[in-house]
Amino acid sequence: MAAIYSGIYLKLKSSKTSWEDKLKLARFAWVSHQCVLPNKEQVLLDWVSRTLVSNYNKKCVLEDEVVEKLWAYLDNVIHSKKLQDLLKTGKTVGLSLPIAQVINKRLSEACSEKTQQNISTLLSCSSGILSTPSLSIIYTAKCELLVDLLSKLSKLACQQLASDDAVGSQLFSVLQLTFAQYLLIQRQQTNPKLVFGQVTSQLLQPCLLLRHLLTVRSWTQADDNHVHQHLSREIQSQIETLLQVGLFQPELFSSYKEELLPEQEPQEKKKGGWKTLLLPANTVQTKLGSDLCEPALCGVVVAGSVSLLYKLFLDSYCKAENHLVCFHMLSRLFGCLRLSDLQEAGRSNVLSPVDWSTELLALEQLLNLVLSNDIYNVASDRIRHKEVQFQFYRKLAQMLLTHSQASIPAWFRCLKLLMALNHLIVEPDLDDLVSSAWIDAEALEPRTKKPQETLISTIFQTYSKLRQFPRLFEEVLTVICRPAVDELRPSVFSAGLTVKLRECLLELPPNQILDILCLFVEKCQTLIIPAVEGSIDMALKLMSVCSVLHAFLFNMRSLDDVTPAPVVLRTQHLMANIQKGITLPLMELLQAPRRDEEKSELWLRKASDATLLLVYTWVEVDTLFGVSCSKYVSPRAEIAVTEPAARHWAISAIMPGMKEQCWRRVTELASGFASTSKYCLELLTLQKMKMMLMQTEADLQALQHAAAFILESGRSATSRRESEPWDGDISAITELSYPTAHWHLVMSNLTILLPYISLKDVEYIAKVLLETLMLAEAQEAATDQEPSISIGKISLGFIHSSLLPEMKILHCAFLTHLIHQFAMVLPTATRDSVDLPLQQLSVTNVPWHEEILSPCKIIDPLEVPSEKLLKDELSLSWRTLEKVAQCVVLLAKNGCPVTLKERQLQRCLGLLKIVSLLKLDSFLPSDCTRCFLVLLSLLVNTKASVSCSKLLLLEVLRTCFHLLRCLQAGRNANSVFKVLHASDVLEAVMTSQLTASKFFTDVLTVPVWTQYVKEVQEVLENFLQMIIERKQSVKLNLDKFMSFLVSCRPDTGAAKSKEWKNWNPAAEQLLLTAFTTLCHVVTLHLQQLPENKLHSADVFSALLEPVVLQMVRTVEHGLQTNTPNQLLPLAFIPSVTTLLKADLSRPVRDWQKEPSGFLEQPRIKLYQEFYSQILKELPCAGSNLQFLQLALQFLTVFCSVPELYPGKETAVMVVFAIKKLLSGPAITTQVIRSMEMELTEVLVKVLGNCSAEEFYAIMRLVLQGLEVKNVWQQKAKEVLSAVMLTKLLLSCPLSGDKEKAFWFASPQIITALALQTKEACQDQSLISVIVIPILETVAALLRQGEGVLVNPHHVSLAFSILLAVPLDHLKTEDYRGVFLGIHEVLFSIVQCHSKVLFKAAPSFLCSFHRLVVSVMHEGCQKGDRGNMEEFEMILKCAHLVERMYTYIAAEMESFTVFSAFMVAQYVTELQKVTLHPAVKAHLTEGIYHILDLCIERDIKFLNTSLPAGVREVFKDLYNDYNHYHKAKKQGEEKYTA
Repeated sequence: MAAIYSGIYLKLKSSKTSWEDKLKLARFAWVSHQCVLPNKEQVLLDWVSRTLVSNYNKKCVLEDEVVEKLWAYLDNVIHSKKLQDLLKTGKTVGLSLPIAQVINKRLSEACSEKTQQNISTLLSCSSGILSTPSLSIIYTAKCELLVDLLSKLSKLACQQLASDDAVGSQLFSVLQLTFAQYLLIQRQQTNPKLVFGQVTSQLLQPCLLLRHLLTVRSWTQADDNHVHQHLSREIQSQIETLLQVGLFQPELFSSYKEELLPEQEPQEKKKGGWKTLLLPANTVQTKLGSDLCEPALCGVVVAGSVSLLYKLFLDSYCKAENHLVCFHMLSRLFGCLRLSDLQEAGRSNVLSPVDWSTELLALEQLLNLVLSNDIYNVASDRIRHKEVQFQFYRKLAQMLLTHSQASIPAWFRCLKLLMALNHLIVEPDLDDLVSSAWIDAEALEPRTKKPQETLISTIFQTYSKLRQFPRLFEEVLTVICRPAVDELRPSVFSAGLTVKLRECLLELPPNQILDILCLFVEKCQTLIIPAVEGSIDMALKLMSVCSVLHAFLFNMRSLDDVTPAPVVLRTQHLMANIQKGITLPLMELLQAPRRDEEKSELWLRKASDATLLLVYTWVEVDTLFGVSCSKYVSPRAEIAVTEPAARHWAISAIMPGMKEQCWRRVTELASGFASTSKYCLELLTLQKMKMMLMQTEADLQALQHAAAFILESGRSATSRRESEPWDGDISAITELSYPTAHWHLVMSNLTILLPYISLKDVEYIAKVLLETLMLAEAQEAATDQEPSISIGKISLGFIHSSLLPEMKILHCAFLTHLIHQFAMVLPTATRDSVDLPLQQLSVTNVPWHEEILSPCKIIDPLEVPSEKLLKDELSLSWRTLEKVAQCVVLLAKNGCPVTLKERQLQRCLGLLKIVSLLKLDSFLPSDCTRCFLVLLSLLVNTKASVSCSKLLLLEVLRTCFHLLRCLQAGRNANSVFKVLHASDVLEAVMTSQLTASKFFTDVLTVPVWTQYVKEVQEVLENFLQMIIERKQSVKLNLDKFMSFLVSCRPDTGAAKSKEWKNWNPAAEQLLLTAFTTLCHVVTLHLQQLPENKLHSADVFSALLEPVVLQMVRTVEHGLQTNTPNQLLPLAFIPSVTTLLKADLSRPVRDWQKEPSGFLEQPRIKLYQEFYSQILKELPCAGSNLQFLQLALQFLTVFCSVPELYPGKETAVMVVFAIKKLLSGPAITTQVIRSMEMELTEVLVKVLGNCSAEEFYAIMRLVLQGLEVKNVWQQKAKEVLSAVMLTKLLLSCPLSGDKEKAFWFASPQIITALALQTKEACQDQSLISVIVIPILETVAALLRQGEGVLVNPHHVSLAFSILLAVPLDHLKTEDYRGVFLGIHEVLFSIVQCHSKVLFKAAPSFLCSFHRLVVSVMHEGCQKGDRGNMEEFEMILKCAHLVERMYTYIAAEMESFTVFSAFMVAQYVTELQKVTLHPAVKAHLTEGIYHILDLCIERDIKFLNTSLPAGVREVFKDLYNDYNHYHKAKKQGEEKYTA
C-alpha cells in the first residue's frame, strides 16, 4: 500500500514527469478502484488546486493548454458522481480558499479583456463548487470572495447582453446560483453596515446595469429560451432582493434619517472606518454618478434605477411618521436625473426627445410611488414643515411647463400626478398648463392623445369638485384670446373630452355654467366680432369660442319645469344675447357681397364655420328648451304669430331676425366650403324637418325639398371617394373628413329622410352603401386601431343593424345594386349577353317590388294607376324570375359555364361576404327568389380558370352554399318553388359540383374542403326536408333525384369499368355525401311516419333501396382505393354510420328473431371492415377533432349491436383503442373535453352490452394506467388516459356485478390518484396534463360514491390530494382549472360525505383556507389590471368561495364551533392585502354568513386574541357586518313567516 501511495504522489510532484502523464495518472487515480490511496479524493483535489494556484502566483509557469486541462480535470472531479456519492456518505472533501481567489482573478481577466472565450470550464467549476455545500464553503466562509465573484459574473453578463452575440444559458445559470448563495449569506450577516459597504462598493453598479440590460434586451431566436423566459426574471428578482436587504435594512434607517433631515441635530459622531456610512443616501447618489457605466448608457440606466431604489426604500421605511424622510430621499434620487439640471437657469434644450422620454418615465414612476404611498400630506407639510414638499413639487411643475414636451405621453402623466397630489402645485401656472397641455398642444398621435385627455379630465374633475369651473375657463378664454401659436389651432374639445365635460357639467350648479357662457359671449361681442373681418387670427379665436359655446350648450343639463325661475330667465337672456349680439352681426358680415377670389379666404371660411355652428347650436338648444321647459319663452315666440313666413318654413321661422335674402347668400357662401359650414347647413335643414314633423299637418313638399337638399349637399363630396376618419367633433370637420360626417348624418337619420326622398335618391343611397362596404375592409385595416368614425364603419354598422330589413325600399334597391355588381364580375366578352341569368337579374327596366316602391313616388291624385296595371307590373317581375330560373336549369344541363379568372373570383368572394352581412331570413318572397337565383347561377353557370387558386374557388363555393342555407332558414324560403322544381335544383347543384370537383383531387385534406362538403350536405338536407314538408310531388321529386344520383355512379359492368379509373375521390366524396343525406332524411321520415301510413313507408323504402345499394358500392370502392397510412375521408364515416342506422331501423327486424340471419348479410362484412379500420386509425388521428367525433359516433351505433363484433373481438378492444387515443401525443385536455360527450356515448353502449369478465378486463386496463411508475417513467399521457377513462366510467350507468366491481376497485383508484397527484405536482408542466383531470375525476368519484364510499379513510385521501396541489405561480388557465377542481372536490365532500367531514374538519378548513388565500392574493388591487378576462376568472373564483361560505353556514351546523377560527383565518390574511372592490364584495358577503354563526363569546375571544393590526381589520369587518348584513338580515326575518 505504501509503495502505491508514495509512487503516485512522487510522480505527481516530480518535475521529471510530463504534465500529460501527470494528468493521465490523476484521471486514472480518480476513477480506478485498483488505485488504493489513503484520502485519495482530497489528495487529488489538493494537488490540482495547488498546481493552479502556483501557476497564477507565478511560482510554476505552465503552458495555456496544460492550464486548461487542469481546469477541465478539476471540473470533471467536482461534477463526478463519485464525489457526490462520497459526500452523501458523510465523508468530508473540500477545496482551499486560494482556488476561489484564482477563479475570481481569472474571471476578472475575462472582464478586462472583454472576451468570454475559454471561460466555459471555469464557469462550470464555479457552478459545481457553489452547488456543493462542502465545496462552496470556500466562498461562504469568506463573504468578500463571494461578493467579488458575484461582481465579476455580473460584469461578464452585462458584456454578453451588450454585445451582438447570442445569449447562452451557462453564464446566467451560474450567476443565478451565485445570487442565491449570496442572498443566503446576506440574510445571516449581523452587521448591516458591513453589508451596505459590500453592496455599494462592489455590487450596486453592476447589478443596476445588469437589470437594465435584461429589461431592455430585444431577445432573438438565437438567444437561449431558458434565459429569456425564466433566468432573466429570476435574476431581476434576486437583484431587487439583494438591493433591498443590502441598502435599506431597518438598522440603517437612523443613518438615513440623520443624513436626510437637515433640521435634526446630528447624533454623536461615529468614529472608525464606517464613518462614511453616516451618509448612506449620499453614497447611493454618488454610485449613480457618471462612472456607473458607459456615458451613452449612463442616463438611461440611472433613469431606470432611481424608481427601483425609491420603491425599495419605501418598502422598507414607509410609515406615517417617516414620510418626511421618504420625501427627502425622493429629492436626492431626483437629483440623479438629468431633469434636475433643467431647474437651473440657462440649462435648456440639453436633452434629445429620446432622453426626455426616458427621464419623464422615471419621474412619472417616482411621482406614482409618492402618490400611492401617501408621502405628501398637504396639511402636515404646510403646518409642520414650512411647505418643503410643496416648494419641491412647484419647481417640478414650473420646469415641466417651461420645457413643454407635448409629443411625449409621460409629460402629460407627470402633470396629472402633480394635479392629483395638490391642484395648487400647478394653479399659479394654470394659464401655461391650459396653453401647452391643451389649447395649443399638438397631441396628434393616439398614444399621446389618451394621456392628454386624461390630464384635462383630471383638471375638469378637480375644478368641478372645487366649484371653480369659471376660474378654469377664465384661463381657457385668456389663452384662446392670445395670438395662436399655429395658424390652424387644434379643436378645443375632442370627442373624449366632450364626454368628460358632460359629466362635470351635470354636477355643476347652473349659475356657474351660465357665468362661463356669459363670459365667453361678452368676450366674443367686445373683442372678436369687431375685428374678425379680414383677420385669420380673430377668425380662429371666433371658431374656438363658438366651439366652447357649442360644447357647453349641448352638454349642460337641460331646462325643465323644476328649474328655478331665475335660472330660466337668465338662460332666456343669454339665448337672446347670443342671437342678437353674435349670430345676427356675423350673418350680416357673411352676407356682404364679395368677389370670387375673396370667397376662398381662410378667415372667411373659419368665420362661416363658426357662425353656422353657433346658429345650429342656438336653434337646436332653443327648440329643446321650448319642449322641455314650459317656463322658457323663446325669442322666436315674439314673432311667431306676426310672421307669415312661419307657415312656409322660411329661415325666420327658426332663426328670428334673419331675412330670407340674407340667408340665401350665407347658404350660397357656406355651400362652397366642404367643412363645418356645409355640415351645419345640413343639420339645420334636418332640424327644420323635425320641427315640421312635430306639427299636426306636415308640409309634404317642404319635407321632400329638405330631404333632397341634405342628400344633394354631400353628393359630390361622397362620390369623390376621398375621405378620412372623423372623431365626431363638429368644429373639426375638414374637406377630407366632411364626406364621413355627411354620410354619418344621412345614415343615422335615414328613418326621418327615407319617406320623403325620391326613388332616384334611394338608389343613390343604396349605391353608395354598397360601394363603401366594398371598400370597407381595406379602410378598416388602416383605421381599426383608432376610435374615430369612418365611412366604412358607418356602413358596416348600418348593415349589421336591424334597420335595413325594415326599410323595404332601400333593402330592395341595395339587392338590385348588389346583383348588378355580380353581373359586372363576369368577363367583358360575356357581360353584354342578355341570356345570362345574372344579366337578366340586373336589368333596370323590371319593376322589382313595385308594390313597396309605389308610396315613394310623387303621384298626382288624378293619375292613380289601375289595379290591373299594378298586377301586370307585379307579374312582370315574377315572369322575369321564371325566365331566369329556366335559363339557369338549361345552362346547367348544357354545361357551358362562364370562366372566371382569379381576380374575378376574389371580387365575387368579396360581394358574397357583403351578402352574408344581410339578414337573409328577412327577405321578401321576390327578393329571396332573386338572391337564390344569383347564388344558384354562381354555382351552376360559372367555373374557375385552370390557373386559379383551388382554395379560393373552394371558399367561393363554400360561401355560396352557406348563403343558400341561410336563405333556406328564412320565412319565404318556399317562394323559390314558384319558379323552380325541387328536383331540377338538386340535379343542377350536384351536376355542377361533380364537374367542379375534378379541380380538388389534391386538396381533400385541407380544412376548407371539409367545411365545403359539410355546407353541401346541409343545403341538400334542408332542401330535401323542405320537399317532404311541402307535401307536393314528394315522390316525383325524390324519385327523380334518386335516379339522377344512381346514374351518376359507374356500373360494375365490363363496358363501364374504365370509368372507375377516371373517377376522382373528390367526386366520390360529394356523391357519398348526397347519398348519405338522402338516406338520412328519408330514414328519419320513415321513423316519424304514423302506423296508419304504412303504404307511404313501403313507397319510401322502395325508393331508398337502390340508393342504399349504390351507396354500399361507393363505400366499398372508396375503402379499396383509400391511400394506406392516411385517415379515412371524413365523408365516408357518416355515410357508413347512416347506412348502419338505416339497417338497424328497418320496420321488420328479422335479425332480432334470428341473429344468424342478420349476421350473414353481405353488408355485415363492410361494417366489420370499417370498424376495424376505425379502431386502427383512432389512435393516429391526433387532434383531428372532426374525424374523432365522427368515428366515435360510428362506434356508438356499431357497439349497440354486440353481434357485429368481428371474430373473437370484444368490447375490451374498443376501450383499449380509446385508451390509446387518449394517450396520444397530440391529445390535450381541451381536445378530450370537446369529444367527451361522444366518448361517453360509446362507453355507455360498450359497457351496457359487455359481459362481467370483459368489464373486469377493462378495469384492469384502467388500473394499470394509474400505476405511479408511469409518472416516474415520464408517461404522463398514459396516466391522463387512465384518469379520463375513470371519469368517463363514472358517467356511465353501471349495474349488477359491473357496479360492484367498479366500487370494489374505487379505494385502489383514489389511492392511486393521490400518489399520482403527489408526483405530478413536482413538475409544473404536469398541472394541466394530469393534476386538473385528477381533481375533476375525484370530484365525480366522490359525488357518485355517496353512500358507497363508507370508509372515512378513503374520503380523507381526497384532502391529501387537495393539499398537495400548488395554487401559486400558475398560468392563468392552469390556476382556473386547479381552483375549480379543488372547489368541486370540497363541495362534493360537503354535499355527499358530511359524516366524514366533521372528523376531518382540520383538513377541510386547511384546504378551503388555501382557496381563500389564493383568491385574496390573485384579487389584489393592482391599478389598471389590463387583462379583463383574467379578472373575470378571479371574480368567478371569489363567487365560488362566497358560495362555499354560505353553504357551510346554512347546511353544516357541526361547523359552528369552527366559525371563530374561520373568521380569524380570514382577517389575518385580509390584513396583508388590498383587495379589488369587486373581489372583496364577494368574499365579504361570504364571511358575513360565517359571522352569523359566531356567538357573543366568539366575538369577545377574537377581539382579545387577535394581534393588534389584525384586530383593527376585524373591528372594521364586524362594524360593517352589524351595519349592513345583520340589519338587513333582521329586516328580512321581521317579515318572514
